[in-house]
Amino acid sequence: MGVSYPASAAWAADAPAVKATSAYVVDSTGTVHFRKRETRRVPVASLVKVMTAYVVLNEGRLTDTITITAADVKHATSNGATTAGLKKGERLTAKDLLYGLMLPSGADAANALARQYGPGKTAFVAKMNRAARSLGLADTRYTNPDGLPTPAAGGYSTAVDQVKLAQRALADPIFRTVVGTQVHKTAKTAVHRAHTWRNSNKLLGRSEDVLGVKTGYTNAAGYCLLFAGERAGRRVVGVLLHDGDERRFATAERLLDYAGEQIAGG
Repeated sequence: MGVSYPASAAWAADAPAVKATSAYVVDSTGTVHFRKRETRRVPVASLVKVMTAYVVLNEGRLTDTITITAADVKHATSNGATTAGLKKGERLTAKDLLYGLMLPSGADAANALARQYGPGKTAFVAKMNRAARSLGLADTRYTNPDGLPTPAAGGYSTAVDQVKLAQRALADPIFRTVVGTQVHKTAKTAVHRAHTWRNSNKLLGRSEDVLGVKTGYTNAAGYCLLFAGERAGRRVVGVLLHDGDERRFATAERLLDYAGEQIAGG
């Protein structure tokens, strides 16, 4: 199972109530401010796209141009997944597709990026799993780049592994910019339509010094939220797995503030 950081001794007594099945909150010094079944292997829905973005940022260039195929569009629409509203024949940069991946959680954008940088989804998923091993995510397995349920044995991760991944991903300034953006617009050009993508992470804008990171939902995974913010001079990263929809944002806000109080109190 995954390795946990040393826990802060005080968190259990006065920590916020957390109904999520699994949760984990840690700051940049390694101090844990909340843990709940943090090493349990569970599906994490679209939190998978954090690794997709991480691999793309390591494999490609932001200026690369990718042509959207019918398969990219069909993959999202036929699975009832969230999409970036992409159309066959559009050509967008990898940078724009990262926004389409992370803000509206577009499965069509995930498919296009995986196809480009695998090349092909099978090779791309192999890169995701190699990256997981290199980052020490011992309890994480990817089966696709979008987190959708698959007929084959499903992918999984843990709260601890998701926080470790977010910590590494947030070290990249491009990733930080993307996941911290509330609205991203692409103007109409000769090769693609105008797009307006809004971030599904409602924690942005409702709490101060929030950095992102990603929402997710499937029936199996429930509502998930990977979140990060600056509190009392430290970066705090946390995750809620299999929670309620709106509740996850309020809970994350309370956990960030609670961690800040713990840090400030010494």
